[in-house]
Amino acid sequence: MHHFISFAFTLLAFIGLHVSVQSTGRRSERSIERSFVSLLTVTNGLEGGSWGQREFCPSGTYAAGFSLKVEERRFSDNTALNGIRLYCVIQTKDLLDSNDDTFVQSDVGSWGEWTEVKWCPSGFLTAFQLRVESSHEFKDNTAANNIRFNCSRGSLLQGDGTDRGEWGDWSPLCQGRGMCGIRTRVEEPQGYLRDDTALNDVRMYCCD
Repeated sequence: MHHFISFAFTLLAFIGLHVSVQSTGRRSERSIERSFVSLLTVTNGLEGGSWGQREFCPSGTYAAGFSLKVEERRFSDNTALNGIRLYCVIQTKDLLDSNDDTFVQSDVGSWGEWTEVKWCPSGFLTAFQLRVESSHEFKDNTAANNIRFNCSRGSLLQGDGTDRGEWGDWSPLCQGRGMCGIRTRVEEPQGYLRDDTALNDVRMYCCD
């Protein structure tokens, strides 16, 4: 099924049609040159796929919200979590004042739709926890399924991912003001009748 979907999108691109999924905000210009003070990782990420480029919020901005690209459960091959967007703001703000925010996302898998943005009531994102399904030799594998974030002023935000797997340990807390960048490890489509997992692991960067 995934092979057919990939072929259909390739055909659409070939004949000049434009297919996209929109979400609140706009993507910032790709940046891989911002100075950061700490790198946040977790211990339960998997090794499928390869690391994408680092992407950073524009200088002077920090991540105060996020959304996820999620493929809902189906009877065939599941991929669960496919992508993570960090929404960058100059200062903390609430959801009622978020129309002009930009986002960064690193590499993203091929399946699913973007969820609504979740915002820190105040403060910036400062730590994260990943829900991951361990690899099974003879079963459908999904790798990363969901993510949680802590905000700098104490709030906990949980993504609208799926529920397979287990929550791992929390990352360290940010040094600096808050999260400012992201890098994801994503497995490319494996082809017809092969098991796809999409997003396997993620790293976050923090800036002063």
